[in-house]
Amino acid sequence: MESKGLNLSEILNDLGVEINPPSVILQHIAQYEEYYNDSELSDIYNYLLVNIKDYEILSSIIKLSDSHKSSQILSTLLNILLLKSIESDDSDDLINLRVLCARAISNYKDTSTVGALLYCLNNKNENYKLRLACADSLGRIGDKYAVAPLIDVVKDEDEKSVYVKESAVFALGLLGDTGAIDPLVSIMEAKQGLIDKFSFLKEKIVEALGKLNINSSKVLHVYKTSLMDSSPMVRINTIEALMNSEYAEAPELIRTALKDEDEEVQRNALIALYNLIGRDILDEVLSLPSYSVFLKNEAKNLRDEYEEDE
Repeated sequence: MESKGLNLSEILNDLGVEINPPSVILQHIAQYEEYYNDSELSDIYNYLLVNIKDYEILSSIIKLSDSHKSSQILSTLLNILLLKSIESDDSDDLINLRVLCARAISNYKDTSTVGALLYCLNNKNENYKLRLACADSLGRIGDKYAVAPLIDVVKDEDEKSVYVKESAVFALGLLGDTGAIDPLVSIMEAKQGLIDKFSFLKEKIVEALGKLNINSSKVLHVYKTSLMDSSPMVRINTIEALMNSEYAEAPELIRTALKDEDEEVQRNALIALYNLIGRDILDEVLSLPSYSVFLKNEAKNLRDEYEEDE
């Protein structure tokens, strides 16, 4: 279908923003995809982002505009994120809108946006949902400039939101910067503050260290300690990190978890060893009386599956 031509000054009138409910306006906006080319759509969506104030409509436009990225739209998204082009309030709708902006911004992979995302992340007065989204976006953009500020968030004992810390750790894993290794290791070894209170933060740190995938005696020490952690999920994450590592000691360390008190830990250790050394571990578990009935059943199931594949 041919373009109808573009007259931005008439867009709002055509939509009837003063009289139509959001559902009707959104139906009209969705039809633009059929009538306008990519460049025109970018101009239209940016114009609407600037001139419409309804949060429901804005959220839909942000989602639509993701397929029609432009520097203008990115600038407008940053303005909304930083409350430069929209009136501030404490409503959940505005928070969710800004969260959506943070996620959309990350899709541009533009390192010039890192400063704005860090500004929101480091503002402890901001809603934690927005700070989580900004931390996640920083990891997805992949700019090394974000490493130090993210580490500061994780190490900050005054940071009240453990969820923000968790997101910062996740982002550090995505960034893949080896400069994050020593700080993450030191946090795991500190044995104080939030790290002892919230096991899932330890889970995320082990996961992040696994993603960084660097052979280091310090990281290996963390893995050895984490295999004895009180949280089964920390132990499971450690098994996965070891399985994907290049440590020569990995199989023997994972083997110790075959006799873990938790059955899910046993299962994950068996699967990890099966991936690393093959069917021999299944035969060993089935032949030795020292392994649990549960683990023997798991080994039998894996062996039956292996033989079926053969």
